[in-house]
Order: sequence, then C-alpha cells, then structure tokens
Amino acid sequence: MGGDHAPHEIVKGALLAVSEYPVEVILVGQEEVVRKELAVAESLRNIEVVDAREVVEMEDTALAPLRRKRNSSVRVCANLVSEGRADAFVSAGNTGATWTSARAVMGMIEGVSRPALAAILPNANDHTLLLDVGANVDAKPNHLREFAVMGHFYAQMVFGIEAPRVGLLSIGEEEGKGNELTKETFRVLKETGLNFVGNAEGRDIYNGNVDVVVCDGFIGNVVLKASEALGEMVSGLLKGEMTRSLPRKVGALLAKGAFDGLKKRMDYSEYGGAPLLGVKGGCIVCHGRSNAKAIKNAIRIARGFAMNRIDEKIQTKITDLHAREHDSSVLARQ
Repeated sequence: MGGDHAPHEIVKGALLAVSEYPVEVILVGQEEVVRKELAVAESLRNIEVVDAREVVEMEDTALAPLRRKRNSSVRVCANLVSEGRADAFVSAGNTGATWTSARAVMGMIEGVSRPALAAILPNANDHTLLLDVGANVDAKPNHLREFAVMGHFYAQMVFGIEAPRVGLLSIGEEEGKGNELTKETFRVLKETGLNFVGNAEGRDIYNGNVDVVVCDGFIGNVVLKASEALGEMVSGLLKGEMTRSLPRKVGALLAKGAFDGLKKRMDYSEYGGAPLLGVKGGCIVCHGRSNAKAIKNAIRIARGFAMNRIDEKIQTKITDLHAREHDSSVLARQ
C-alpha cells in the first residue's frame, strides 16, 4: 500500500516477479483493493493476499506502525517475517516506518547496534555498494565498522567478489584526512580483517577503485540523491542534444544500443531497492516512486538475500569480530 504508484505498480511488479523468478509473493494490504488489481492477471500462481486494514502514509511518523497503526501493511509484513511465514519483505512506503517495523518486530542481529541501508551505484567498471544511505544520520566509529562488515557480505552476494575492496568515504586518501569520525573509523577498520583499502574520495564511488564505500547516513543519502539527479539530468541532456537536428537524430539512431545500455546502468529501477542490513531476515526499502520494474527487481534482491542467508553470515562475522576484540583486550591487560 506504500509508494507513489501503489497499489497498481506494486501488484504489477509482484506479478512480473512470480512470472520470471522461482519465488512466492505475499501481497499485504487492504484485501479488496489488492484483489481488484489482481483481477486483470491471467494467473495467480505463487501469489497470496494477506489483509491489512491500515496504511502508513508518508506524513506519518516512523513510530506509527508500532503505536497507532499496528495493522498497517508495513507492520504486518514485518510480523510475517518474524513469524517465519515470509523470508523477507519489500516496501516502497514510508522509509522511517519500514525501518522501525523491521528493527522492532523482526529484531536486530546480535552484535549489530544499528541497521544500515545499502544502495548500489554504477561505476566505470561495474558497481559500487554505498552504505549507509539514510538509516542513520549520525554514526560513531563502531557503527561504521559494523556497516563495513555487513557491506562486505552483501557485496560478495550481489557482485560475486570473494574479497570486496572496502573504502571509507573521506575528503582525502591519506590516513590523517577527514574529521574525527573518519580518522577514528580508519583505525578500527584496519583491525577488522576485511579487505580495507583506506580512505575513498567521492570520485572513487564511480571510478571503480573500490567495491564498498562506508559512510554515515547523512552523507550517504546526499550522495545517493545527488547521483540519482545527476543520472536523470545527463539522460535528459543527451536526449535533448541528440534530437536538435536531423544529422544528430540519425547519429542517435545508430548509437541507440549504446544509449540504451547507459540508461539501463543509470536507472535506479534496475537495482530494485536498498536492503536494510543488520536486522534478522530480509527487508528491502524501495524508492517511493518505484514502478513495476523496480518492485520486480526488489523482489529478486529479496529472494537472493534470503537464499544466500546474508543475515546469518553477518551474524557469524560480527560474532567473530567481537570475540577477537575481546581476546585482544584480555591480552592487552595481562
């Protein structure tokens, strides 16, 4: 029921997903509204509907599904994952409400103090994982360390890289550059056992020098929104310039395949949504304006997250990290 184009595009995306992937989808919302959207479907194979009478609107507070709207679709989705009836849930609605529902109802991975939203951005070679992109506007070094560990495992899954290169977003490559947060975080990231390559500047998000970039949610959200706007502007400018004259139109026609490929790489809907890493089970947060293609791809991401048991891998790594820190602390006191 959440998102600018709900429920039509949400239902349409779910139908696309079950037709393309081996996945079962539970549509959660006002049942009569959802079934009206499903009436045009040729087949309802692998589609189930669960009724949820309330809707968390964009203007509602993040705590609405915990206090006033406990029968809202986003809260019921979190309940289904917590109860084991679903492996993950996808939402294009109120991000704050999704975050609080997942954290409070599904619970946090032991040893993780804050969940992080991880977004995929295109770079010169392939893709870069950026986190956090909005779940935590303020963060401490131990939070960024946890983000790095979680990003490492998610990048392994989505990029297929055994040892993803992890960078810390800062204003210079040298270890001493940045503010107090980045300087202290640099020190702790060197001790994680990850493939930490040091500070990453803004350009490194796009030039392919790193696979995972870690930052707080305030900076990450600014980078994400600026990147989306830049991509849309470049696409619009290219389209305008290539249609100014007949020779340019002919050239654009000849280069259509290249332009289509570029547009696909810069299109947010190709990446589905951002997983909320750190909670038990899977939670994929989609853009509010998500269309059917974005929802379909978000369901694909949720399926992969569940099949690869990313939350369990994060749990194992975080436990191991804390154990090694404890052992080091004991040795230091002896």
